[in-house]
Amino acid sequence: MIFDALFSSTKLIEADASLLPMKNFLSLIKFSHTIFAMPFAMVGFFVGTTAAGGEMSWQILLLVILCMVFARSAAMAFNRWLDRDIDAANPRTQIREIPAGLVSPKAALMFVIANCLLFVATTWFINPLCFWLSPVALAVVLGYSYTKRFTWLCHVVLGLGLSLAPLGAYLAVTGRFDWIPIFYSGAVLLWVAGFDVIYALQDEDFDRSLQLYSMPSFFGKKQALRISEWMHLGTAILMVLAARHLASAAPQTGWLLWIGTGVFLFLLLYQHLLVKPNNLSRVNLAFFTTNGIASLFFGTMVVVDLLN
Repeated sequence: MIFDALFSSTKLIEADASLLPMKNFLSLIKFSHTIFAMPFAMVGFFVGTTAAGGEMSWQILLLVILCMVFARSAAMAFNRWLDRDIDAANPRTQIREIPAGLVSPKAALMFVIANCLLFVATTWFINPLCFWLSPVALAVVLGYSYTKRFTWLCHVVLGLGLSLAPLGAYLAVTGRFDWIPIFYSGAVLLWVAGFDVIYALQDEDFDRSLQLYSMPSFFGKKQALRISEWMHLGTAILMVLAARHLASAAPQTGWLLWIGTGVFLFLLLYQHLLVKPNNLSRVNLAFFTTNGIASLFFGTMVVVDLLN
């Protein structure tokens, strides 16, 4: 039944005359931003592999990567589809693919449905726990898009969606919960929520004018930045706790784990030095470049350490 629905959705997308080159869809979902959560998914996978005895399954690794791609693609495309009128009204986002006419709303929605079905189908081949939890994961990552309409905790919900990456990858390998992936998931939640608050500083006035909720529009720039700092302090605490537990559980880990953790936390601090309430000119540097480097470097160091 899953594959019948998937086939039907795929045919609908192919039949849509407004379907444009795949590059428009990759731009729609900001595929390059997968770098934020994917390294943490890899950490969850290899920590799980270590906990399960050290024998890596290439099949599970591929399925985990596919789950990440499908879930994130569905979430981003749904956000763009749901917010298409808001994006069209915001000068900063008018160039996005749907308001600009590069991707039709119908094609975007069909893309969402196809990716949701692909995600659920992929979890079927991992293990029963991941399959039965897949609707919960989709509810979180899709539900985020509604939250800015009624709560300034929307940033936390976004963080919750990305925080499923390390925990989900660990569950894919082991089929059980454990403290290390929970600590890393908590760290990702606060990390993402904190840098999303920084990114939302750009739309404080616009959000307030449309009665949209965000921490900057509700608390103001200065207080929102302070909340972001506290969130990232929580990230630092959880990252250190996770590293300590991982070092105890996996004796082969050593200085690479701590270098990766240290550089990640330094870049976390650095992004707060870049952005000030009265100077948002370096928000994109803080949001995209700094966080991307931090995640990729940390994930690489931990994985290499675990494979030694």
